Amino acid sequence: MAKTKNQPRHEGIQDIESALTRTEQFIEDNQKIITTIVAVVVLLVSAYLGYKRFIKSPRDNEALAQMFVAEKYFERDSFNLALYGDGNYLGFLDIIDDYSITSSANLAYYYAGISYLHMGDYQSAIDHLKKFRSRDEMLAPIARGAMGDAYMEMGDRGKAIEHYLKAANMKNNQFLSPLYLMKAAQHLEEEGNFKQALDAYRRIRNDFPESTEARDIEKFIISAELNIRP
Repeated sequence: MAKTKNQPRHEGIQDIESALTRTEQFIEDNQKIITTIVAVVVLLVSAYLGYKRFIKSPRDNEALAQMFVAEKYFERDSFNLALYGDGNYLGFLDIIDDYSITSSANLAYYYAGISYLHMGDYQSAIDHLKKFRSRDEMLAPIARGAMGDAYMEMGDRGKAIEHYLKAANMKNNQFLSPLYLMKAAQHLEEEGNFKQALDAYRRIRNDFPESTEARDIEKFIISAELNIRP
């Protein structure tokens, strides 16, 4: 009886030993391939770490230092100098070209897009803002909303509304979301789309009651409701 009870345990041990033997045999048969794979992985990791330390980080720091002056021009609304530089320091377009692998180049797309918007070159503004990548709670929706402004200036109200709504929905930002909802709603009303405009007004009232846009929101809601009624 005891022998019968111990049999499954004995067979389990044999199975484990058999599996270990097969594993050892596989490693022995494929030792060269495994060694090559490990060496390649180590080489790739080392190359990546070396790239970050000796190439990317220094380039990031250099680009950041170069862009400092362009940012100062941007803050002073000297958008032409901010874009093209002043002969001594690079502008945002130079940063994009010369430091394309850096985070500064990505940020330069944002600054360049906003600069072009202020200068009235709306298509260039859109082209640069499209290339800006960010999850920042402020910059990401501002870039999207600025694209909406550019489309509106170009006479494409549908695209403008689309981008305003995307900007409003990106981060649920207490300051920016109601701002872009209001922009979208007012242009929706101009298109005669009072129902969607009403939805945007109500969202401002319900989700952002402390916002500037919510102060007089009831009059916009009532107006939109009156236009919807037959």
